[in-house]
Amino acid sequence: MEPTLVVVGLNHRTAAVEVRERFWMSGCRQAEVLSMLSEGEGINEVLVFSTCNRTEFVVWGDAPLAVNSILRLMTAEYDLKLREWNSFYRLIDEHALAHAFRVSCGLDSMSIGEQHIASQVTHAWQQARNAGCSGPCLDAVLQKSLAVRRRVRNETCLLSHFVSAPNAAVQLADQIFGSLTARNVVVLGAGHMGEAVARSLSARHPRSVAVVNRTLTRAQELIQRLGMPQAFQASGVEAQWPHLAEADLVIAATAAPECIFTADDMKRLAVERKGRKLVLIDLALPRNIDPTVREFENVLLYDLEDLERAVEPRAGTRTGEAEAERIVQAEVQGFKKQLMAGAGPELTSLRLRLDEICRQELETFRLEQGPFPKDQDRLIAALGSRLSHKIAGSLARELKTLQEPRGPRRMIAGA
Repeated sequence: MEPTLVVVGLNHRTAAVEVRERFWMSGCRQAEVLSMLSEGEGINEVLVFSTCNRTEFVVWGDAPLAVNSILRLMTAEYDLKLREWNSFYRLIDEHALAHAFRVSCGLDSMSIGEQHIASQVTHAWQQARNAGCSGPCLDAVLQKSLAVRRRVRNETCLLSHFVSAPNAAVQLADQIFGSLTARNVVVLGAGHMGEAVARSLSARHPRSVAVVNRTLTRAQELIQRLGMPQAFQASGVEAQWPHLAEADLVIAATAAPECIFTADDMKRLAVERKGRKLVLIDLALPRNIDPTVREFENVLLYDLEDLERAVEPRAGTRTGEAEAERIVQAEVQGFKKQLMAGAGPELTSLRLRLDEICRQELETFRLEQGPFPKDQDRLIAALGSRLSHKIAGSLARELKTLQEPRGPRRMIAGA
């Protein structure tokens, strides 16, 4: 089968937050999976992309074989169940290309028009290139995806209507309480997300905001850097309990790989709070707050999934979305022809020639060493196919460094 673009993954549209959490991958884990998949049958080039909203595998190769390689890896490494596999989409050819463009533009994000997605795509691409897993075809697709995003940004109003998760969380809290001006707030985390939450809170003038971080100096630097009013104060984890006991609202936004606020923590707080209402908003994936705290009386917990349902998109988002979709579909049709024309013939010809050599050698081997039982014969044939495929993919990547830019690279320069 001629190589093509393949996307296998799940996101906030197809999988609940607990399922996305199961298959979320840290940066180090993405590198490990990249290494394993680069040896997979049917995979010439591969990229692994994992955020709080999605985990995806973007592949250039033989679609059926590549999908099976991903399935085998997920089963072996993550104990993937059939019901979970049903949450994964399998897209090929122009459907995969359209999906890649939509992701880069923020059209497939929980918050339509998401701006941070471009840097996440670029980071995943760079990781794949550093590992030698991205070649001329995926490089072309990723370059074009970012170019389409720039066109959407310049020609539509989509990105101007973006509501980030931190802003959405504060907006939701404002709706719940009516106003945050007389409320005590705790922000767990002083990283990128925690900083965005703090910025959004400053416009609501709450009574107090405690920024809690594992490293106290980082929380102090955040408050100083943003020039926050006296209502904001920094706290280390060990000193968070008085703030939590007085809090009306807690927003968790750390990069911790596990829960940092457990049911036992809530049990401890419940004694001190004496039935006072507490709103918890968890912006993290993996989740920072144990979902079982919902069982406590007078506690409201919202995670990313709840947030999506609770916050209405800004007026004008739908118009910008429709305009962006038209651009994506037009770009897909033009780019697909150029991509296949620029990347297909050499690799296809090489693969066919290697397949023919492999077939001839296997026939000779069977005559000299056989006959073999049917199950062994199938294994020998499968091994031969896998070897020819891997050699073709490896040679294609090496040829990329020897030849002058052509095919997909020249095509991008003129896009």
